[in-house]
Amino acid sequence: MKKYILKRLLQMIPIMLGLSLLVFCLMYISPGDPATKKLNAMGIEASPEAIEKTKEEMGLNRPIIVQYMSWLGNMLKGDLGESYHNGMKVGELLKKASGYTFTLALSSLFIALLVSVPLGILTAVKKNRFIDYFIRFFSFFGNSMPNFLISVILMYLFSIKIKLFPVIADSSVKGLFLPAMALAIPLASRFVRQIRAQVLEELDKPYVQGAYARGVKNNIVLYNNVLHNCLSPIITLVGLSIGTLMGGSVVVETIFRWSGLGKLVMDSITYRDYPVIQAFVIYMALIYCVINLITDISYHKLDPRVKTYGGTK
Repeated sequence: MKKYILKRLLQMIPIMLGLSLLVFCLMYISPGDPATKKLNAMGIEASPEAIEKTKEEMGLNRPIIVQYMSWLGNMLKGDLGESYHNGMKVGELLKKASGYTFTLALSSLFIALLVSVPLGILTAVKKNRFIDYFIRFFSFFGNSMPNFLISVILMYLFSIKIKLFPVIADSSVKGLFLPAMALAIPLASRFVRQIRAQVLEELDKPYVQGAYARGVKNNIVLYNNVLHNCLSPIITLVGLSIGTLMGGSVVVETIFRWSGLGKLVMDSITYRDYPVIQAFVIYMALIYCVINLITDISYHKLDPRVKTYGGTK
């Protein structure tokens, strides 16, 4: 297992280097002059002399490869640069926004699992009955609705009509509830379908039929055997969902004005704040890689039958 983890960590190095080069080049060829943007954000007139001086201070008059190596070296030392928009350290902006996004992602994931696991098991056990069709219909319906539409519906019902939750989300539990639900509804809908399919597959296996033949109670077979064998795929779903929620909550955070990574990157795109956009992409790629590694390790720990790549554990 240690060799496997080391191998995966080494594989992350060329991936992150390649991504960093791609992101830097895309920002380099993007329209707009960073020096002009920085001067405008500082309230300084962007005269030709000021622009040239700012370019020299920012190192923008150097060859692209020199700029990239300088940026990469600073990033490896933990210096992600300063925001063109407000002059704050990019690392501090990401750190502050990450706390909000992690809170939102984990809350929505908790709600989705709380709803989807029992419903997914129920639909599998009650296959082709009314309750199965009923739950599956709403799971398809919830999965087909985009996040922005769910957000608007929730906001209209619970903020405008009932006035139970605030329209603009804050850091309180009440402010967190609606954006978490907007992310949890489609997530739970997908989970229900996938958990149902996995449970049905386990129920058709010979060991389940053998347990029933020996007189083992249905609940014991279901929760001690079937659910345990379904944990590995569920863990995989959870791991992938965390990464998706961390990077895919842009629309929900923007609608509810939740001060997370999604809102931060949307504001940065609006202001063409290139240092923040570059750091965000690298940061999210690193989170995806780390979460995938943790998911794979959990998968192997939960199911001893699974071997790591190369045939070693």
